[in-house]
Amino acid sequence: MTTQPRRIIIDTDPGQDDAVAILLALASPDLEVLGITAVAGNVPLALTQRNARIVCEIAGRPDIPVFAGCDAPLARPLVTAEHVHGKTGLDGPALPDPVMPLQDRHAVDFIIDTLRAEPAGTVTLCPLGPLTNIAAAFRRAPDIIPRLQQVVLMGGAYFEVGNITPAAEFNIFVDPEAAAIVFASGVPLVVLPLDVTHKALTTPARVARFRAMGNRAGTMVAEWADFFERHDREKYGTEGAPLHDPCVIGWLLNADLFLGRHINVEIETEGRFTTGMTVADWWRVSDRAPNALFIRDVDADGFFDLLTDRIARLA
Repeated sequence: MTTQPRRIIIDTDPGQDDAVAILLALASPDLEVLGITAVAGNVPLALTQRNARIVCEIAGRPDIPVFAGCDAPLARPLVTAEHVHGKTGLDGPALPDPVMPLQDRHAVDFIIDTLRAEPAGTVTLCPLGPLTNIAAAFRRAPDIIPRLQQVVLMGGAYFEVGNITPAAEFNIFVDPEAAAIVFASGVPLVVLPLDVTHKALTTPARVARFRAMGNRAGTMVAEWADFFERHDREKYGTEGAPLHDPCVIGWLLNADLFLGRHINVEIETEGRFTTGMTVADWWRVSDRAPNALFIRDVDADGFFDLLTDRIARLA
């Protein structure tokens, strides 16, 4: 009996690690990418939608529809991360402008329309950036929430705490109001926080495996790693950089590589020093009901074996 591919929508703000996540998804026959929705985050929307199309073309998949979504958070000015990803978001290798078109529909409309049209419980949302598009869809069309199979996202932290402020991870910090909507929605939620992504490091040996593949996708992954590693090496003193967003796709492909527990996670939206913090009740000291599977650990070698195997399948 054959297993049907898991059907997903990737919501993203590429970002080199987002790009690797998209490549991993498009290289995996066990996933069916229904569309990619872009959001402002690592860089402004004009660049994130462009970058998403570039990555689809690198993967040889110009048939994947890409939609532009929200260009700013729900209630705050946009904060971006060019200091990590460069001015284009995909700094490193020289990249041509995309040829494939941007779809006319707004990303939020695509999310709503798709979830209403597809059988209930068959589509998973995979947010890799700020949760603005997802929250906007939930707020406008709450009927889609029970139709989702899951939301599997990269964001937040507990033991690792913050990477953009002392208390907050970037994706949640950019739009904490959106994150609060998603975490309070009741949707089945899986969270890949910094605690796990900081264990998925691009060591020299792992990057060398991508460079040795001899295909364009492998070369791109290696050259993107060469660029964004510089920031994390300087900041954390590690030998490489965390591949945050590919952990989302890795969990979908092989959840056995990851360990976590169901806990309650609340989003701080008003703290003087803690805005954007994911208040994760890891030790279950509150009486708040669990609302998320919060991942804490990963078999990094197994994850990189999966990643290199799949990327090697691309042209």
